[in-house]
Amino acid sequence: MRIFVTGGAGFIGSAVARRIICETPHEVLVFDKLTYAGNLASLAPVARDPRFSFVKGDICDRAAVDRALARFRPHWIMNLAAESHVDRSIDGPAEFIRTNVVGTGVMLEAALAYWKAADPDIRDAFRFHHISTDEVFGSLGEEGLFREDTPYAPNSPYSASKAGSDHLVRAWHHTYKLPTVQTNCSNNYGPYHFPEKLIPLTILNALEGKPLPVYGRGDNVRDWLHVEDHAEALLTVVEKGAPGESYNIGGRAERRNLEVVEAICDLVDEMAPRSGARRELIRFVTDRPGHDARYAIDAAKIERELGWTPRRDFASGLRDT
Repeated sequence: MRIFVTGGAGFIGSAVARRIICETPHEVLVFDKLTYAGNLASLAPVARDPRFSFVKGDICDRAAVDRALARFRPHWIMNLAAESHVDRSIDGPAEFIRTNVVGTGVMLEAALAYWKAADPDIRDAFRFHHISTDEVFGSLGEEGLFREDTPYAPNSPYSASKAGSDHLVRAWHHTYKLPTVQTNCSNNYGPYHFPEKLIPLTILNALEGKPLPVYGRGDNVRDWLHVEDHAEALLTVVEKGAPGESYNIGGRAERRNLEVVEAICDLVDEMAPRSGARRELIRFVTDRPGHDARYAIDAAKIERELGWTPRRDFASGLRDT
């Protein structure tokens, strides 16, 4: 298969591209704008493979998307291009609306036109796979899990923009019969992560002996999913998922944010010893506006219907990271 991956120089997208080249016989075209979060170094391990190609482009640019689709003629499109950091969305929501909502709309229009005009071998195999987040479901209490039929209740500009994109994908399937699949994942971690997110930022600050900021009292709970497990799940869904269906992807690894930071401190102390424990660097700071209390994924559907389960537990995955 030929797989068109938007946002393929980002954290999750690059893991997908590396997996395509290293673990499958497929070809991949990475289509990426190379914003601050896109990094070609993340693709360096596969960049010279003849089955890999790259186009610098913006998913909001319909002409650029059309040109790339016409040249590469993909069987599958995997839409990972997105603005993804909650703090940035609070400070500047407009770019999140542009990329996540308008950009997804452009991709859907381009994909529909491409699919309708495609040769039968491509048309019959075609999938548009939209990658989203569990944050669209809002905030959980101490109990319960997000399921595919959980009502949407986004609480940040980021999650609202992703919810909007999810609704567009659903509408294009039901209105135009475009063969779409969708996934909503929990928090990712692993190699090549941009250092504004909790785990890489904490690792770097701990190594440099800088303060380790933790929102509130660190009681917010997230379900952690290793990015390589996520990449495997995404390729499973685009290959085996049923058109019109959505699948939740989780790591079955719920942790309080403070627990995550403390685990990183202990690992850095072990691997890069210094005088004084890194836990002494933890500083509680004013909580993020509208900070969701808890996310947790029920991944039973993808496990039951497609046979995917995460391979890594959080302790070993964090040590590798």
